Parts: sequence; structure tokens; C-alpha cells
Amino acid sequence: MKNRKTAILRRLKEDRCKLTSQRLAIVEAWMENTSLHPGASLIYEKAKKKVKGLSLSTVYYTLNELSKRGIIKMLEFDKMENRYDGNISPHLNLVCMGCGIILDFPKVLPISEKEVENQMGFRPHEMRFEYYGYCKECLQRKNSEKINQKHSHSVSGRNK
Repeated sequence: MKNRKTAILRRLKEDRCKLTSQRLAIVEAWMENTSLHPGASLIYEKAKKKVKGLSLSTVYYTLNELSKRGIIKMLEFDKMENRYDGNISPHLNLVCMGCGIILDFPKVLPISEKEVENQMGFRPHEMRFEYYGYCKECLQRKNSEKINQKHSHSVSGRNK
């Protein structure tokens, strides 16, 4: 993680971005939560504990700058807060429709950019792969709710 932070800060310096205490706190908060694909509100909550006077707009601005520079990838959604992915290589995101967690699927994608270009003459610039469904925890919760509902219906049915 320290090497990644060093690389990000070096990249920002090369791009002549000021490394303010607020930006450093935002980068650190994002890195500490990167496996969660955090949204700006989570990053803001964590970063404001590290630096006084931080605004949510500064968090959005900094995340946008990191995204424009290809350091992170912004995942835009219609029905939930945009999230920020540290894995900028092509991969499959698993988005839970129950709790909103986003997981990276650990296997290589079946179709490479080169294969698309060779077969279709189309050069991909950006891509995003997502499956929507339910994580293990949400599936377990849904199954236990179904069992509880069945049990309460059978008990209430006997009392009538």
C-alpha cells in the first residue's frame, strides 16, 4: 500500500498538482478503503478526521482529478452513489443490489481489447464490466427471512 501511495503522490507531483494536507488525507482515506470501492461520502467521513476544514466538494474535486489522470476509475451509477475503483485494469465488478458492496472478480476477462480490435476494427478506450446480484451475506439474510416468514405463516395458520 505504501508503494501505491508513493506512486500516486509522484504522479500528482509530475502533473503539477499541489499536494495539500487535504489532498493527502483524501488519498489516504481512499487507499485505506479501496477494497470497498468507496464513494465520496465515505472518503469524506474518513478524511475529515485527519484534516480540519475539509469540504465534500474538495473530496469530489480531488477524486475527479485522480480519475482524469487514470489513477482511479470512477464507477457511475443511476441508483446509488458513484464509487471509486483502484483497480484500473479491465476486470469484472460484482455489484450487490442488497447492500451496495462492490467486489472484484479475481479472474481474467474472456475477451481482451486486442481481440475486440482485431475482430471488429474497434479500438476500446475504456470498458466496464459488471454483474448485478446479491453477495453471500445478503443471500444468507434473504434465505433466513424466507425461512422465518414460512415459520411464522405455518404457526399463525395453526392458530386459526
